[in-house]
Amino acid sequence: MGVILATAGSAVGLGNVWRFPYMAGQNGGAAFFLIYFACILLLGIPGMVSEFIVGRHAQANAARAYDKIGKTARQQSVGGDSQSATVNNQQSVGGVSPSATTTRWRYVGYLGILTSSIILGFYAVVAGWCLQYLVASLLGHLNGDAAYVLDYFQSFSSDPLKPCLWGVAFVLITHLVITRGVKGGIERASKVLMPLLLLLLVVLVVAVCVLPGAVSGIRFLLLPDFSRVSSSVLLEALGQAFFSLSLGTACLCTYASYFSHDTNLLRSATKIALLDSLIAILAGLVIFPAAFSVGVEPDSGPSLIFITLPNVFQQAFASVPAVGYVIAIMFYALLVFAALTSTISMHEIGTAFFHEEKHLPRGEAAWIVTAGCSVLAVFCSLSVGAWPGLKVLGLSLMDFCDLITAQIMLPAGALFTSILLGWFASRQVLRDEFTNRGTLRGRLFTAWLFTVKFVVPVCIILIFLHQFGVV
Repeated sequence: MGVILATAGSAVGLGNVWRFPYMAGQNGGAAFFLIYFACILLLGIPGMVSEFIVGRHAQANAARAYDKIGKTARQQSVGGDSQSATVNNQQSVGGVSPSATTTRWRYVGYLGILTSSIILGFYAVVAGWCLQYLVASLLGHLNGDAAYVLDYFQSFSSDPLKPCLWGVAFVLITHLVITRGVKGGIERASKVLMPLLLLLLVVLVVAVCVLPGAVSGIRFLLLPDFSRVSSSVLLEALGQAFFSLSLGTACLCTYASYFSHDTNLLRSATKIALLDSLIAILAGLVIFPAAFSVGVEPDSGPSLIFITLPNVFQQAFASVPAVGYVIAIMFYALLVFAALTSTISMHEIGTAFFHEEKHLPRGEAAWIVTAGCSVLAVFCSLSVGAWPGLKVLGLSLMDFCDLITAQIMLPAGALFTSILLGWFASRQVLRDEFTNRGTLRGRLFTAWLFTVKFVVPVCIILIFLHQFGVV
């Protein structure tokens, strides 16, 4: 349960509480969610199962895991069938022991490790903002009109020191969890953070949905407006499903390496996907009713949680300021918890790699990731604040890191995974993992394999084309 909660935490993050609500606000509310949920079923769950199979089969870090599943493809081509592939695992191929050589599929694991490290670097900046806003809410520094709240964010984000310190502080908090190990750190933290996150969301939903005018926000989220659906909305929902579940970052693969052999991979993926969607819906039930109750547009964009919502909470609970104060604290605590569950998973990917491949003590491996990501977080923070001239290809360093990971590296990692499992990996190995070595019936194995082989690659290619404006 601890590992499953940790894996769910890797999917649940700021994308659910921040990105999903404003994207739904911009794309028709409930209509967007229905399409998004269909994409979760079509792309998300099969993709998660694929990464779970890679990780659990190897019981190792992402690079070694992709290498091992890649060897089943080579052995199958030499052996001629799955039984020969198993025999060839112990024999030499062309005079070289398969276990002593590596495959090019190992680079898919390297890609995932690099992607997660870059994401952790700039994600820590936004997570640091959330931490700062939690402290500011506790101290009552966010009380004021809309102009004051806007000025507060602009002053904070442009400060040369404060955002950097908060970003590094968030990486260090993540480091403390990681160094305690999988059971003592990651599992224990997840068993606390995930229930707290759900509890906070439910309390916030109840508090906000009783506000005057909140019904309009509930209707907006739950009653679909299909007149706003276009091909662009379809692809936006597909992309949100893809990014929300952390497909392509290797974190699902890394966490699956800690799964036991009797873990039902399909059931686990389904539970995690449903929990991820539930949290996105609950976040929408916090933000939209609050926004509608004070007449704020639901499509305020990325500025929603740092500029719009502080003022919304004040206005919505103006008659009882103490309640507004508590609600703001709970909301930013929720953001911090959601961000932490994600940063833990991203940190663990690199830590596991250095620990296993370079034979470093876990603490030293964690410090390598912490140091590298802290440096990146500092420069990303400065690029959107005190040093606006810090640009790459005309974009701030932070926006460039976001662009290259979200639009290139993540889809590429997931695409290579689907191609490897759908077209190259040993079918018998895949069936063994899918059915827990024949202990499960595996009635959906053929459907899953067909989806991974044909549907998932097409969907990912469409995301690629859409990101670059081709479709």
